[in-house]
Amino acid sequence: MTSETKQQFTFRISQANPTELVVILYDMTLQYLTDANGAASQEDFASYRENVLRARKCVSELAASLHLEYEPAVSLRNLYMYCIRRLTQAEIRWHTELLREVTNIITPLRDAYRQIAPQNTAGPVMQNTQAVYAGLTYGRNTLTENMADQSMNRGMLV
Repeated sequence: MTSETKQQFTFRISQANPTELVVILYDMTLQYLTDANGAASQEDFASYRENVLRARKCVSELAASLHLEYEPAVSLRNLYMYCIRRLTQAEIRWHTELLREVTNIITPLRDAYRQIAPQNTAGPVMQNTQAVYAGLTYGRNTLTENMADQSMNRGMLV
């Protein structure tokens, strides 16, 4: 994952409601799977393994965040456990077809959560975050990030 992609995920997380956080976890999982496929095509086993491990951690977080008292959660947990097993096999055996299988499972789930995310009106989970504004400066083809409200009181309030 590039540093630009990490920054985009960080910004999205700081602005996300609970349902959007699930969408972000799905997006991160899919990004790691894409990166793992790229590493496999370049025969970079260390990078492949690292990206598969990170994808597996994202799926594990999705499984851990389920509220099992509701009906679809049990089915989702079983699906996540299946994906975790397949990712473990893919990591050990260097099988990219297993990565495609997990991608084919995660993508429709991400799309479904993306459709329902606007219905969640809870507001951002993170409060008191720093605002970031970006725009082109008068310099030649440069992009500058300006931070608004750079006070020391950022993040969690105690």
